[in-house]
Amino acid sequence: MTASASIEHAIDLKAISKVYPNGVQALDSLTLKVRKGEIFGLLGPNGAGKSTLIKCLTGLVHPTSCRGSVLGYPVGDPQVCRLLGYLPENASWPEHMTAEQALDFAGRLHGLSPKARRERAIDLMRAAGLEAWRHDRPRYFSKGMRQRLGVAYALMGDPEMVFLDEPTDGVDPVGRKEMRDLIRSLKREGKTIFINSHLLGELEMVCDRMAILTRGRVVRHGSLEELTLESCRYEVSVSGNLSQDSGMVDLVHRLGGTLNLSADRMESRIYLPTRRPHLVQPVVDAVRHQGYLLLSVTPARQSLEELFIEAIRGGGPHDLLDDVQD
Repeated sequence: MTASASIEHAIDLKAISKVYPNGVQALDSLTLKVRKGEIFGLLGPNGAGKSTLIKCLTGLVHPTSCRGSVLGYPVGDPQVCRLLGYLPENASWPEHMTAEQALDFAGRLHGLSPKARRERAIDLMRAAGLEAWRHDRPRYFSKGMRQRLGVAYALMGDPEMVFLDEPTDGVDPVGRKEMRDLIRSLKREGKTIFINSHLLGELEMVCDRMAILTRGRVVRHGSLEELTLESCRYEVSVSGNLSQDSGMVDLVHRLGGTLNLSADRMESRIYLPTRRPHLVQPVVDAVRHQGYLLLSVTPARQSLEELFIEAIRGGGPHDLLDDVQD
């Protein structure tokens, strides 16, 4: 039985730091937990430490200090390397190799037999949408095609956990959907997928949970629902200027809401900070009772983009739910 067989967290970092010889601190006592079998996304601006973190977790870079584990092994333990797959941000292969030969080489590194290498390579190229280019050289591929080949390369050893650094960068919309489908299929197989990306929409569609990294530290951590829970609200649009109705203004304020007017002052917008519909009902009843025209009642929450910008502009470290419980 491997160390990863009975663990709950594929990644369990108590504190990891990395200071480069030039004095740049890429990681600053970073803490992070990633559950086994989930799709986890890492967000952050350029220079936040995302790629450094992945390289430390895969053993490519030695952290300055670290307390934590990957699949039950200490970070950097050579034994864990055979359980990991990794797609770097700018994957490349020897110029003389074809796509199939590149995957065959990966299979050799993992000790697969010739038959197993051939079958695995064909299956992965089909899944990545590259079967028709198996005999072509990656040097002539588009950036998106190289990314797809990189994912296939990372999967040749049938790893328990896969690190994908910008997997859909340069990939066209059709290719992105194929990549999302492939990532979801890996989850169904029980694998843990760790994705680093600057494409917020892509992560929002595929990730179970995510973290926002800035200046080498995690400042937000949880599912999208958990991350945006405090921003849940209802937006009530009403025809007319409610700011002149003292009763309506008082009711909105008592419910903790705000009232804004459109530019022409002909439409009122009421924002109520709640995710419970019944708490909006007093406002709806009052609007109708006073004879105003109710235009809409819409549930809303902060977008991932808004959350990301808020976090990197000054949000402090904020561990959510499972980290508090742990």
